[in-house]
Amino acid sequence: MRKRSFVLAALAGVTVLAAPVTASAAAGAAPGAASGAASGAASGAAETSGPTAAQAAGTRTVSFRGMRLRVPSGWQVHRQGDWMLVQTGRCDRPAYFAPGCKGFWVLGPKAIKYGREGFGPYSGEQPFYPASDVQSCPFSAKTGQVLGKPTAVGLRRVGPGHTAKYVSWFGRCVTHQGGRQTATFAQREWFLPTSKILVVDVWNTPGLSKVLKNATWS
Repeated sequence: MRKRSFVLAALAGVTVLAAPVTASAAAGAAPGAASGAASGAASGAAETSGPTAAQAAGTRTVSFRGMRLRVPSGWQVHRQGDWMLVQTGRCDRPAYFAPGCKGFWVLGPKAIKYGREGFGPYSGEQPFYPASDVQSCPFSAKTGQVLGKPTAVGLRRVGPGHTAKYVSWFGRCVTHQGGRQTATFAQREWFLPTSKILVVDVWNTPGLSKVLKNATWS
């Protein structure tokens, strides 16, 4: 594994902008990839899963740089500068991609500027990885992650008149000693280069593709 180090150790003091979570969004494995023997925490509902209790309770609007998303009312929103976490389930510490924190990130130009591995500008040609050493697996701090080749590439609509470059990167969780694979996941990215917005999801958040497709703009 290549050496990496975090741009941000944690997002301390983020602002919580919603009521407590009433339901969790399930995590999912990478498309077409089987989870390892220890990947129970990584498995769960696919994008086509039915509505959660939070979704049934209603929706609310989340805004970011003119993009408006209708999300389940139980999802929390944490903001700090150009970083926004939409928390969909349990999250003991809503910090920078903290292990076990279910949700997806919406990032602006200041975050994207250092979003490539090694702190270069993110362009969508490589995974979003603002680091230069081994980042923890999304599901466990006891393992590291390795991002490989894309499993899906294309264009996706994000509301009227806006098109994102979509890439799903194949990720593996591996032990720090020996590199044994314990789980797999997909890092899904929607990049809007004109609006300078990037959405990153490592939990296969149910319904997220539809939420983005139905976005509105101000």
